[in-house]
Amino acid sequence: MSSHREAPEISKDPVADSTDLYAFISPDRPDTVTLIANYIPLEAPDGGPNFYEFGDDVRYAIHVDNNGDGHPDVSYEFRFHSVVRNPDTFLYNTGPIGSLDSPNWNRRQFYTVTRVTRSGDNAVRRVLATELASPPCNIGPRSTPNYTALAGAAIHSLPGGARVFAGQRQEGFYVDLGSIFDLGALRPFQNLHLIPMAASPGINGTQFTNVHSIAIQVPVTDLTRGHVTPAGVGDTRAVIGVWTAAYRRKAVIRQGAEHDVESGPWVQVSRLGNPLFNEVIVPMSDKDRWNALPPSADAEFAKYVAHPELAGLIPVLYPGVFPNLADLTASRADLLAILLTGLPAGVVPGFQNFTGPRQADLLRLNVAVPPAAHPSILGILGGDLAGFPNGRRVRDDVTTIELRAIAGATYPLVNPAYTPDGAAAAITDGLDDSEAHSHVTYLDTFPFLGTPFAGFEHPTA
Repeated sequence: MSSHREAPEISKDPVADSTDLYAFISPDRPDTVTLIANYIPLEAPDGGPNFYEFGDDVRYAIHVDNNGDGHPDVSYEFRFHSVVRNPDTFLYNTGPIGSLDSPNWNRRQFYTVTRVTRSGDNAVRRVLATELASPPCNIGPRSTPNYTALAGAAIHSLPGGARVFAGQRQEGFYVDLGSIFDLGALRPFQNLHLIPMAASPGINGTQFTNVHSIAIQVPVTDLTRGHVTPAGVGDTRAVIGVWTAAYRRKAVIRQGAEHDVESGPWVQVSRLGNPLFNEVIVPMSDKDRWNALPPSADAEFAKYVAHPELAGLIPVLYPGVFPNLADLTASRADLLAILLTGLPAGVVPGFQNFTGPRQADLLRLNVAVPPAAHPSILGILGGDLAGFPNGRRVRDDVTTIELRAIAGATYPLVNPAYTPDGAAAAITDGLDDSEAHSHVTYLDTFPFLGTPFAGFEHPTA
């Protein structure tokens, strides 16, 4: 969770494993959209001497569909390459790193950003920038004494008013991994579990870990169909669908001590749209295949959304707590809309993020909805139309939102005769976005995810 180690094969390839995807109207620049794709799950801050970095042999992409066909219309591609200054030392740095060109920093990474626009079978590629510097990992007070300045220097301007950052960030996703994967236990309610224990607060399983983030902030009109500023929330051109994907070359020749040789077309090895889709919805036997397919093929996975396994497990794991959910055998039209088509007008007053009948796992964002003056981490469930599942902001509690949706809280949107169990509106893993509960901090401006934890100061609890 959200997409950490979500499939057997990609869990063995962390540099190509997407963990979380975010898409939201930028509160610091409301005429722009911020897109963030995180990779490399569960980074230990003290993981040296070979600290974490993007894969030089991976092509990363953030795709945008603006006409509802499940194919990319606008893409931003990122390719990285690493440079070693001193091949005769094993050290990542030989002294304090005071700038992005510090001679003390031995292993640096640079990247190229390419914008790709597609119309039918035609693709136009435009390189926006090359040799952009990533910041180092946050090692400690001696090696990276002013990490905030290093990260700030790694925010680069792109043509047309866009900005980009690629580097280490604090993990912003909070979830009680240890409890949930122990037979679906939720600590605040585990006294009601089939195998009961005393209720207790949630524990953030991703606390004190880092990720590597690719963040880009672009004008809204760079992403909308026809480059228009939408007339309002009801304008069909206001909705975009977003996903991230990682690609590797099809053929690799192993050469022992020599560098491997790669050739052939790029092959998709992972993707991510909505949080928890492959993690929780898709069964294990299909997870690797799902990672290799485009969103346009997702109709074949709709059966898992219509009848999610977890919805059947919850009443079993919490006997007597979810009787109405236990009796709900109908196809889950609410989940099909939330995850695969977007919500059409009329379901939620004053809102829609419908992309059309094509079923595709996309993070759907209505760009005509302004940033909330008083955001709720429960997004639309909390009355905040600027939050998940209208895109996703870094603070949104997607675990609680999706747990409540699967437990039946959203089914009355499509069947008013259904009465959700009282517990459906209260189910949670016991975490929120506060630093006291989750040990996560955020920024109010781009790139929004907080300063990564330093290896030297890595807390243990």
